[in-house]
Amino acid sequence: MPYRSCAVSVLAVLSAIAAPPPAWAQYPDHPIRVVLPYAPGAAGDIAFRQIQPLLEKRLGQPVVLDYKTGAGGNIGAQEVARAKPDGYTLVLGAANNFVINPFLYRKLGFDPLADLVPVGKLADVPAFIYLSTQVPASDYAQFAQYAREQAGKLNYGSPGMGTTPHLSGYRLSKAMGANMTHIAYRGSAPGVQALIANEIQLYIGGYSIGAAYMPQRKVRALAVAAPQRFAGLPDVPTAAEIGMPDVVRGNWWGFAAPKDTPADRVSRFAGALHDALSQPQVRQAYLANGFVPGQDTPAEFGAIWREEARQWQSVVRESGVVLDN
Repeated sequence: MPYRSCAVSVLAVLSAIAAPPPAWAQYPDHPIRVVLPYAPGAAGDIAFRQIQPLLEKRLGQPVVLDYKTGAGGNIGAQEVARAKPDGYTLVLGAANNFVINPFLYRKLGFDPLADLVPVGKLADVPAFIYLSTQVPASDYAQFAQYAREQAGKLNYGSPGMGTTPHLSGYRLSKAMGANMTHIAYRGSAPGVQALIANEIQLYIGGYSIGAAYMPQRKVRALAVAAPQRFAGLPDVPTAAEIGMPDVVRGNWWGFAAPKDTPADRVSRFAGALHDALSQPQVRQAYLANGFVPGQDTPAEFGAIWREEARQWQSVVRESGVVLDN
């Protein structure tokens, strides 16, 4: 009898060793869906397409983009927050989806900071401060003086209410004592045209605006809100270099997963992302589009969420902007 028990125990051990590994060890074993909560052509869409084949090669599975637009990106982000936390559904959102909208929308229906976990940053999009060429100022000191002298008479534009350009413009106007009027446009294209026509005097946007219109002298770049000058426009100084207050923030795009997604799966995707973004051809492509590749770990990305959420909560409350879904 003891001999038989021993034999059974040995067989059980051998069977366990020979059994296939649990499902989590094979992640991913089928396609990963990435929800983009905006229409095709957004900056995040462009940045993702540059690395999609590299991600798929490193993960060994297709990484499929799924557009879910509406409510400032809230519809797509909420769908992912409610998805099964298995690592097969992620959201690729902009900064506002994670660290601004929780304070901006009256009834968001979910809390990105609690219901999503950070995976990794895809790209930073440095913010350039553009002026109409009809504004009689060539540097920040001149513009700040002009704006104060014209207090209440100047306009600044943005691609929409509650976006980083809107709230950054609000902060800059307040810092200058300019009392500028905000005009929200449906996207960046009409806002830039308004700047060229001098319907607005200031617009905060990405590199592509300067690349397209500065050579024609249709807009003027005052500064870039970034730690260092952007290689694509090396003559444009940083905000710190010209003494501009630290109030303008650029945008960024990053991946998040539903809360309770296994840490090893988050780490697996984050590692593939980091490796793809490290490739020279990706860095070159990003430079051409005005992006800076992200290199954050999930923990570092989470720290960015917490710090920026604290800052934006204060700005949103101060601005008094409240939106309905």
